[in-house]
Amino acid sequence: VQLQASGGGLVQPGGSLRVSCTASGGTSGSFVMGWFRQVPGKEREWVGTNRRSSNSYYAGSVRGRFTISRDNGQNTMYLQMNTLEPEDTAVYYCAATASRPIVSSFPDPGTYEYWGQGTLVTVSS
Repeated sequence: VQLQASGGGLVQPGGSLRVSCTASGGTSGSFVMGWFRQVPGKEREWVGTNRRSSNSYYAGSVRGRFTISRDNGQNTMYLQMNTLEPEDTAVYYCAATASRPIVSSFPDPGTYEYWGQGTLVTVSS
């Protein structure tokens, strides 16, 4: 399975942006898929995870501002980001696993065996 993230760009503080992650080479509808982000010099940070479209879980720093959705027919996952802050500036990565991880393992990058290449989101005026 290959993951391709896209849709990053420059947005002003308070603005919105949607990034996408498209899976190919397999059927991702049954996968648990998540988003992470990373700033140079820092560890990769968990943003949120969607468990086969039924439930989404979010980091406290983005809860209420970010929303994960999925279009299984298109093998695509989206991250809608609203009320963006400069602190949200990062490379955003999508990840997926074919396993059945428990919720407490969602924030651990080691839970996921498939990763996209990342898309840069810059929040600046």
